[in-house]
Amino acid sequence: MVNVPKKKIVWGFIGIILLGLSVWGIQWATYARPPLPEAVAALESDEYVTVSTAPGLTFTPAQTLPDTGFIFYPGGRVDPQAYAGLMRTIAEAGYLVVVPSMPINMAIFNTNIANEIIAAHPEIERWVIGGHSVGGTAAALYVSANPDQIAGLAIWSSYPANNADISGFDLPVILLYGGNEIRVTDESVGARKHLLPPNTRYIKIEGGDHHQFGAYRLTIEDDLATISRETQHEQILAATLDLLQVVAEGQ
Repeated sequence: MVNVPKKKIVWGFIGIILLGLSVWGIQWATYARPPLPEAVAALESDEYVTVSTAPGLTFTPAQTLPDTGFIFYPGGRVDPQAYAGLMRTIAEAGYLVVVPSMPINMAIFNTNIANEIIAAHPEIERWVIGGHSVGGTAAALYVSANPDQIAGLAIWSSYPANNADISGFDLPVILLYGGNEIRVTDESVGARKHLLPPNTRYIKIEGGDHHQFGAYRLTIEDDLATISRETQHEQILAATLDLLQVVAEGQ
């Protein structure tokens, strides 16, 4: 029998533990809620919309030359593909749509990525930016720091951070939230109205919840909606397309 020094055994166990922690850390940092099949299906190009997936998701109208674009920051730890169905419909209405990938799937860690998108598309004359959850907060932060770059803001199921006061800005803003949300509520939204322009449209989707602003896998505990995802998406799209039309027409 070979005698293995105790020090080697201890260091061996420490190495295994550290390796396990490293693997867990990588999995945690890169995890994103996966898209539902209907969202994945919306990534296919056709005669109406051309879809590219690198470096970010881009949905380009195939039959028109858009002059208005929509940058959308995904929710925290949500795969950007989970918004493909919504973004495709917006592109079908004649708008360029770009959904960037974010560091560790958290938009708050790269709020200025919109600068790269804008620079890459000089053909776009007007930009609207939006986002879901932490993506909405990040979008508002971008607007507060770059007011000359953006002509409209769409906040989905979120609200601006205290250091993103855009109340004095002359741009159209919509803020949507579900009636069955836990954190984004009448109270939490109302407490931050002073940070947004006076003409901001607040739209409460009765029966909607936080997670149905996308199309990704949920646990039973997360599913709080009492309306269908399709019904919630119809209301989201109606409000967002109205905003984009206002911007496109310069109203």
